[in-house]
Amino acid sequence: MQMIPSRLEVLFSPAEFARLPATDLSQTVCVVFDILRATTSITMALHHGAEALLPVAEISEALTIKREQPGVLLAGERDGLRIGKALTGGIEFDFGNSPREFTPEKVAGRTIAITTTNGTRALRACACAAQVLVASFPNLNSVSTWLRRHRPENLLLICSGTGEDAAGEDALAAGAMTDALWDLYTISQIADSAQIARQFYLSHASNLREAMSHTRNGRRLLRIPELKDDLDLCLARNTVDLVPEMKHGRVAPLS
Repeated sequence: MQMIPSRLEVLFSPAEFARLPATDLSQTVCVVFDILRATTSITMALHHGAEALLPVAEISEALTIKREQPGVLLAGERDGLRIGKALTGGIEFDFGNSPREFTPEKVAGRTIAITTTNGTRALRACACAAQVLVASFPNLNSVSTWLRRHRPENLLLICSGTGEDAAGEDALAAGAMTDALWDLYTISQIADSAQIARQFYLSHASNLREAMSHTRNGRRLLRIPELKDDLDLCLARNTVDLVPEMKHGRVAPLS
């Protein structure tokens, strides 16, 4: 298996994280970003009392979980919209992928199977890592504080991207995380990808909303009236004190 050589590295696209299942990540902590919107939705669901989320790559996997565990709720999107009966053969998902949907009244104490176009793929791709954390702008400070305290030997920041392409919003968040941890590493321990992400973030840090509005996903959200308010929630910095960890296929708050 190929080893990750750098102590701090960023992967920008699905083409890069697709190689992770064949990579030795046994000494690596992975942090997954899908800012618009899967990792933000996961963070908010846990913040509002969900017991756990089960990220799966395919709709069929979520439906199998529902058959085996009828009490599980279903969440997910395709092309940004909630998965409906046309894609499932008759079952309407309980949630889409808007972080505003995961309210305490709906999610407290519940387990949710979630499938999204990219975010859950990225989480599953690094399932063999020593630890897998879920990050968004709302909990970025909590995750970076945990990383500073534990100082993982190898840290891999994974941007989920859009389709098969890189996504500017994920690069911004990975850059913000890189900046928060910059002093922990010597320059020889930092991959060029991490330096690129940090510089991209620093060039837009004073107006992240403006930067987001020029990304492909940001523009798409702003064009959809019922989803445009997601953008501000996804950009709300450090509003959630929570570090979600994926372990054995379940995402729950790190104890």
